[in-house]
Amino acid sequence: MNLLFITSDHQRADSIGMIQAGRAVTPVLNALASQGTRFTKAYSACPLCVPARAALATGLRPARNGVTWNDWTGAQAKDCTTIHEYLASSGFVLGHIGMDHVRLGKRLRERTDFAAWLDEADHERHLKTRGCDLGALETSGPFRKKAREQVGDKLLINDYSTPHAGEWPFAQEDFRDEFFVKRAEETLEAFAQDANPFALFVNLWAPHPPFYVPPELMNLFPPDEIQLPANIGEIAAGEPANRREGVAAQLAEGVSEAEWRRAWSAHLALTYMVDSLVGRLLASLEQQGIAEETLVVFTSDHGDHLGQHAMYQKMELYDQASRVPLIVRGPGIVAGQQIESPVSHLDLLPTVLDFMGPPVPENLDGRSLVTALRGQEMLSELPVFIQFTGNNGPSVARHAIVFRNYKLIHDSLGGHELYDLANDPLEMKNRIGDLALATIEAELTQRIHAWLAETAVGFGST
Repeated sequence: MNLLFITSDHQRADSIGMIQAGRAVTPVLNALASQGTRFTKAYSACPLCVPARAALATGLRPARNGVTWNDWTGAQAKDCTTIHEYLASSGFVLGHIGMDHVRLGKRLRERTDFAAWLDEADHERHLKTRGCDLGALETSGPFRKKAREQVGDKLLINDYSTPHAGEWPFAQEDFRDEFFVKRAEETLEAFAQDANPFALFVNLWAPHPPFYVPPELMNLFPPDEIQLPANIGEIAAGEPANRREGVAAQLAEGVSEAEWRRAWSAHLALTYMVDSLVGRLLASLEQQGIAEETLVVFTSDHGDHLGQHAMYQKMELYDQASRVPLIVRGPGIVAGQQIESPVSHLDLLPTVLDFMGPPVPENLDGRSLVTALRGQEMLSELPVFIQFTGNNGPSVARHAIVFRNYKLIHDSLGGHELYDLANDPLEMKNRIGDLALATIEAELTQRIHAWLAETAVGFGST
């Protein structure tokens, strides 16, 4: 078996099957779901780029692999084995094309041999040969906003991308993901000629902000025709006060509905672009005659609030930011199956190894989903855990558990939340302290305490 593992960045779980302005947002991924299995309640281990990617790569939750915030140097990371290393040790030819957000001390490229490698630094060098200054573009005017974050005794003030949208000013072939996918297609062609099985990881950038949209896609989803969720700009009843101090809330301050509509238009257009690029990769598998012997996994590192809960980007534990698309297709996997039991990114490493053949380590935090993918048994009901413990450093300690259609968010500062996801899918009524849910609140509280105690991680730590 070969592996094609594709990730996007900031793509929301509800983009799959979504119709906006009379158009399917993800027609290719909809088709992929009909050919394989879609997990409708898949969660990121952490709604933040670097810890999310580290959890995906190691199968270990952030507190165990040491990557709990956007630690770009990997200074706090532990020396954990990655999925790439497990596959390489079993004879797979490796390829990495796209964003390199796995930071575990020693860089991913240095951890094992890659027959093909291309990352954002290669794209930046390419742009310079074309006379394009991407750095200046991404830090310009309305595309950036400062936000505060308290890290220990330091108040950090950093620039973040805003919901502002504009046209990509360079040639389409110079767009980051166009550059990546062209190389990925070439890599698939080369790998198909190799006698050894391959594992190609393609990490796309879009729909990550800043929202620079290719001109031909700029008005693909007209802002006035978009159906916005009901809680755009709305704060949940009973939301803890410190949520307004978070970066996600600060980035949404002062944004009008018209601006959210333009942001949604851009985000959807970039998601549509990702979808079409995934289509090119799947077509390449067909052209090389290897589609039937390749396991395809598609997911995103996390979602985006896009104005819901009066928040923007990720960095909180609501479903808009923490739920992710997850589709798996391959030989023996049930076509058109939808699994509604909550699963985690942490389940992907054991699932891929179990499916591909290498032994599955015993110390992982996730479980293999292979028997469910093959329709051999239903998934047992297990809790899924998520955390957010800071962006530029350990600044907060919020952990969540999703179990039996409920989500409990536990905050070290005492701002707890409980949501009935079945009856309140937008998480707009905090039910903490509600006597009608006292039993489930007590059970979830006990479970999350036990989960943290497993690795001696308390609520006051990351």
